[in-house]
Amino acid sequence: MDHLSRARFVIETEIEGLRRMAGLLDDRFAKAVEILHQTLDHRGKIVVVGVGKSGNIGLKIAATLNSTGATAVVLDSQNALHGDLGLLSDGDAVLALSYSGETRELLDIMPFIKRFEVDVISITGNSQSTLAQLSEVTLDSSVEREACPLNLAPTSSSTAMLAMGDALAMVLLEARGFTEKDFARFHPGGSLGRALLTRVAEIMRSDTQLPTVPEDADVFAALDAMNRARAGACLILNEGGGLAGIFTHGDFARSFRMDPQLGGKPVSSLMTRKPITVQSDALAAEVLRTIGQNRIDDIVVLNDEGKPVGLIDTQDLARLKIV
Repeated sequence: MDHLSRARFVIETEIEGLRRMAGLLDDRFAKAVEILHQTLDHRGKIVVVGVGKSGNIGLKIAATLNSTGATAVVLDSQNALHGDLGLLSDGDAVLALSYSGETRELLDIMPFIKRFEVDVISITGNSQSTLAQLSEVTLDSSVEREACPLNLAPTSSSTAMLAMGDALAMVLLEARGFTEKDFARFHPGGSLGRALLTRVAEIMRSDTQLPTVPEDADVFAALDAMNRARAGACLILNEGGGLAGIFTHGDFARSFRMDPQLGGKPVSSLMTRKPITVQSDALAAEVLRTIGQNRIDDIVVLNDEGKPVGLIDTQDLARLKIV
């Protein structure tokens, strides 16, 4: 195989492993989610433990759980017998990771973990392993082969284990009724945090920055309003001050190719009626989602009465580091 063919083989092998694992899911997965849900409801935490590659996967699973409001800590199996078992408390849930289910460092601490009143959920590729026998619930992450050409390096198996952890975290998130507002509390920094914490009213163009013209205005008037406001679109208002439509520079450019003399025409003949809108009290995250789904550059902002009060341009989102 050449390099590209080998790369495709690796990816396709891992995809097949994930498909196989998805087909193996059964009631044990639902029971695992219930255990984690009850643990968190009773102020317990999720203790993740693994060794080697499984330990690295465990770090990511714990991070995902924490980011979605499910308190999780990582127990270092090598230090567990030297004081780190203090992380564990009665009422916790333990998520134990080992593809073979026979990892010696992990099995060595299991008898001491079992002295606590905890439920053990294992993710392993061997449902008959010692680890599985020590667990209340075993989740099968077995794969038919590794993506490694030698069938040795953990590749398909580690991907499957990570995906199983993601599935647990996401189903648990939904079961607990975790919302975007909750998510924002744990992600205050960066563009994601800004998008989840910022309201549309805080970033929209309004007042003198909001270009508007009446419905009977011509194209020249709409262009003049856009230029004065340095905006890429203009709102067209009806007699009652409601939204009749939107006219953008893109609309002008497309129409100008066919009719260079369109400046004196009514802008209402070229505007987009019933444009995409968003409420002023919505989160910026909703704007991002709406713009992405509809592939538009401008979105009209309405107040509670349905009247246009603002405009958001995708360039504004970039300038404010919302994206």
